[in-house]
Amino acid sequence: MRVVEDVMVIGSDRPLRSIDRDEHLLLSSPHPSKIPIKLWNDHEPLPVVHFPQEYVEQRFAPPRGVYENDQLRVEWQVMNGRQPFYHRNSDVDEISYQIDGERTLMTELGVIEHRPGEFSRIPRGVGHDNYGRQESHLLFYLPAPVTELGEPVRTSQPVMPPFPGWVPGQVNEAVTQCMGTVGHDIVVFPTDETSLLERVHAEPERMGVHAIGDGVTSTWIYATPTIRLGYVNMAADDGTRRYRRTLDADEIQYQVSGIRTLVTQRGIVELHPGDFVRIPLGLAHTGVTHERSTHISLLSHLELPQVVDAARTADPYSTERLAKAVERSQA
Repeated sequence: MRVVEDVMVIGSDRPLRSIDRDEHLLLSSPHPSKIPIKLWNDHEPLPVVHFPQEYVEQRFAPPRGVYENDQLRVEWQVMNGRQPFYHRNSDVDEISYQIDGERTLMTELGVIEHRPGEFSRIPRGVGHDNYGRQESHLLFYLPAPVTELGEPVRTSQPVMPPFPGWVPGQVNEAVTQCMGTVGHDIVVFPTDETSLLERVHAEPERMGVHAIGDGVTSTWIYATPTIRLGYVNMAADDGTRRYRRTLDADEIQYQVSGIRTLVTQRGIVELHPGDFVRIPLGLAHTGVTHERSTHISLLSHLELPQVVDAARTADPYSTERLAKAVERSQA
């Protein structure tokens, strides 16, 4: 089958160039070398990480790291209660995506009641706490400052009390570096929670809430010179496939909803809600959708290694494996 491959770079939605390809050759293993020197590596199939989207009863624990490098980290977290302290980042903007359940985000810039499908960004140096109710969310720590690329659907607001039943008590505030990693606190001290939350009335700045839209589109929400974060909505497969190869960025994908088969030069894997996958820079890939599908996309100019065990790996490419994915999408 003839397909088109778009060669991309971060920061541009237009291809550097588009290349006509034979899909079978694009996905196949290389021809045997004609010389006795090994000139290329044997790469393993892509690993997939999975965490359930629904809350599972458990004791409070720090967020689970999924991918991390020296300037960026992706975490998964569940909560059913209060975070045990107010937190203030020294080096990053902290972006969250609400997967499931409800969460009250309390800050000096106002309060946000998070619902599934919503993003928000806590600017560097802003104190914040969370109150979750059987919820799950993702955290993205990006080097500050981060630019918001679109208009929010709403903003944080002064709310007191921040949630029903709230009672001010003895709480601590932690100032951290190294993207808030456990053990990298600079100072921890008692804080006046009421005074901190009332600070909103003296602050002109508000935090924006962004939400995944309904249209079939790719949308970037947050950006730095070397990072993009947004989402992709895809319609059910129409039989056409266009490959994408990003030359200067690893891509982390998180499957929000729907079932999608990821087809890459390092294997084919079916992605379900709650799955993460990392597509290394320079690797051609496309998606075969079995139904309407939504996933989060994060592009990082620096390699973003996986720091948690994989749940499974992609299947090696074969014409039969690809045909099975296509057949299912058209059923």
